[in-house]
Amino acid sequence: MWRNRKLWLVFALVAMLALALAACGQEQAPATEAPATEAPMTEEAQPTEAPQPTEEAKPTEEPKPAHTGAWVDEVTFITETDSQAAVTRLQEGLIDVYAFTIGNPDLYKTAKEDPNIKVVEFFGVYNELTINPYGVEAEDGVVTERDGTKVKPEFDNGAMNPFADPKVREAMNWLVDRNYIAQEIMGGLATPKYLPITSAFPDYARYIDTVREVEAKYAYNFEKAKEVITAEMEAMGAEMGEDGIWTYNGQPVTIIILIRVEDERKEIGDYVANQLEELGFKVERRYGTFSDLGAYWIRGNPADGEWHIYTGGWITTAVSRDQGGNFEFFYTPRGLGIALWQAYRNSPDFDTAAEKLANNDFADMAERDELFRTALSLANEEAVRIWLVDQKSFSVVRSDIHVAYDLAGGISGAVLWPYTLRVGDEPGGSVTWVNADILSDVWNPVAGSDAIYDMQAIRATGDWGVVSDPYTGLAWPQRIEKAEVFAVKGTPITKTLDWVSLEFVDEIQVPDDAWVDWDAEAQKFITAGEKGEPMTARVKSVVYYPEDLYDKVTWHDGSPFDVADIVMSLIMTFDRGKEASAIFDESYQPDFESFLSVFKGVRIVSEQPLVIEYYTDSFQLDAELNVSTLWPQYGYGEGAWHTVALGVLAEQNQELAFSADKADALEIEWMNFVAGPSLEILAKYLDQAMADNYIPYANTMSAYVTEDEAKARWENLKAWYDAKGHFWVGTGPFYLDGVFPLEKTVVLKRYEAYPDPSDKWLGFGEPKLATVSIEGPARVSTSAGEAVFDVYVTFQDAPYPADEISGVKYLLFDSQGTVVASGSADLVEDGHYQVTLSGDVLGQLGVGANRLEVAVTSIRVSVPALESIEFLSIP
Repeated sequence: MWRNRKLWLVFALVAMLALALAACGQEQAPATEAPATEAPMTEEAQPTEAPQPTEEAKPTEEPKPAHTGAWVDEVTFITETDSQAAVTRLQEGLIDVYAFTIGNPDLYKTAKEDPNIKVVEFFGVYNELTINPYGVEAEDGVVTERDGTKVKPEFDNGAMNPFADPKVREAMNWLVDRNYIAQEIMGGLATPKYLPITSAFPDYARYIDTVREVEAKYAYNFEKAKEVITAEMEAMGAEMGEDGIWTYNGQPVTIIILIRVEDERKEIGDYVANQLEELGFKVERRYGTFSDLGAYWIRGNPADGEWHIYTGGWITTAVSRDQGGNFEFFYTPRGLGIALWQAYRNSPDFDTAAEKLANNDFADMAERDELFRTALSLANEEAVRIWLVDQKSFSVVRSDIHVAYDLAGGISGAVLWPYTLRVGDEPGGSVTWVNADILSDVWNPVAGSDAIYDMQAIRATGDWGVVSDPYTGLAWPQRIEKAEVFAVKGTPITKTLDWVSLEFVDEIQVPDDAWVDWDAEAQKFITAGEKGEPMTARVKSVVYYPEDLYDKVTWHDGSPFDVADIVMSLIMTFDRGKEASAIFDESYQPDFESFLSVFKGVRIVSEQPLVIEYYTDSFQLDAELNVSTLWPQYGYGEGAWHTVALGVLAEQNQELAFSADKADALEIEWMNFVAGPSLEILAKYLDQAMADNYIPYANTMSAYVTEDEAKARWENLKAWYDAKGHFWVGTGPFYLDGVFPLEKTVVLKRYEAYPDPSDKWLGFGEPKLATVSIEGPARVSTSAGEAVFDVYVTFQDAPYPADEISGVKYLLFDSQGTVVASGSADLVEDGHYQVTLSGDVLGQLGVGANRLEVAVTSIRVSVPALESIEFLSIP
């Protein structure tokens, strides 16, 4: 199913970005008209064919031609929360991969110096403070929330919540010294972060002028934080006692901080607690792991007053070329269908900008720029999150382990790890894979766990229509063969790779036989023709699957893949959001409504070969990312129609629920396909389905599933359950062989029937990250005619080819930190650019220290390179 753009992108390319609760202990939060300061992408500058194995990536001896699927035979996932202990076990040869995100500078040095260890570095991990903003809505409330609602600064139990006041939340930005966290706590392996966009991704460089303004506004200022918070506390009726402690209604105001202990967040939590105590708050420090604390902030009710602040950590598991959706995800109720997100209240200006950016609802890049700058400027006034640092993170593997990793998500976040993991140069062998947790939450593909600890294993059991390039974030075809994208003229989309075509047209009509809605009572799709009025879309994608799809691809229980699996996923997209449905889920409704606001239709043009058209008013900036494959990836795992159908039966009868929120509301079990009490209930419905030869949503699905096919599916699943003891069935290169909840262990084994050659995705060598240096005068006269600064861009000490550079942008800051000038550097030759500051620009500088900052963006990787130089301006 889709959860607006975040989830339908999962269909299209492994989104995140989705942006969901993934953890490294982290939570897993995804141009014909190029910006004026950036050169447009050219097709010649990017590989246009699927990557081939490089000399570095190839095994020293060619693999056997017949070998398909995973290289290794078995991967065992176990847990270790102590990074030092894990590195020691790696050095001793007891484990092979430690995929946890490490930020310890001493361990970094240790690993770098050990020839038996390889260090994998990545940039998609970041830390923040998640704030509980709940306040009791009341006409006589003394606090005005961002949407104008009057609230009392209290939880339902009467205890004070100062963070119900948006001005107190905003002031937290001045209270925390991000430079201290980056340098002292993170040991220099981090950079200060003020906003919900990542400094390693393109949008940061694109809007760096606005970013720098926000950073200057919210720089550390303890006295300002104290002044604002004191004034607001008094306005809310709190009093400062003679002992220097705030009280409310006669009781001390105690701030409960949920502090993660697996990494540097323990030190971050203690630092924030110390700062709050300096302001006169009592602080309860509640320490715990992801599993311990998730009961409060993820699964709990924010109204209960069990916590105020959580030390959050997030990982973007794929390079995100468009982070516009982060504002909606992190700040609005549409972000996630859990209780905390539903407590968010947004100003109309911010909410409009966030929704438009999430759905790419803008006419051109100029309008996007305006929306993005609005969201950046207002984000820290919403302040349900206080951003702290972007990490330069690393994981470690033994030197004989080869595995693809993502520049954003590292190893555990990489979609390609299951296809590339190998020991030495030959197929076979086993790998022991360690992270801080596994089986963090229940596994079900519709609304189960998406903690990174679980998703690292879940991804290996499924497949994809397309996969994300780990260095650029563009999509490559995996199960599909090719695609076409049509867009209304003027839509700011560009194309880079040859597997997809892009054509601009005057109008896109939605065909009368396209499915545009769902009748939950009749259990059938409603067509555009039945709606009775002409419909148009802004973007249309057409995907073509290979003719042998149904012959080659099988589910792990032996069932052949079928178009019915795709139809079932479409039904689930709609049915859970319809009040007339037996599986209606109120917590899913905000996402569903957002999805409906841009969805225009879907049409199965042909079943053999499978060809699907998808119509929408939403779009991505890259043609490759506008391809909706509709592969049945539900966002929390891949789902076959018959396994998902068992869950539908269990939820219809209110014995299990796909989502945690619905399970809590009904006081029933959160559905788990792999362990616990759910298995007995699902097994009961498997027996019932076999006896009835059940076809779910028969008014629609019976056109795609025959009785014989249904019978075979149920028999296959029965045999699978009897053999494996769980209902987790995918089509990926590994199958789930063993689940051991008490031991926190999961065993995956190579799926021998996986059709692709093992070397299909070995073509990713070292990412071509640019290095930037700047040379120029140390002193410049403000009356000089001009000043010239030379910018050198290299990779491995060689000039970076100009045709692989998409932009070299500069910003000039005066001694007050104000942006005086910005523009694009001039190309001199490969690897050499110049920034020329005119006499008019120099004349705007006062006497003092100035800073010239340069941002270089490459089309080989999506991580910008930033560098700056300071110079003194004199009369």
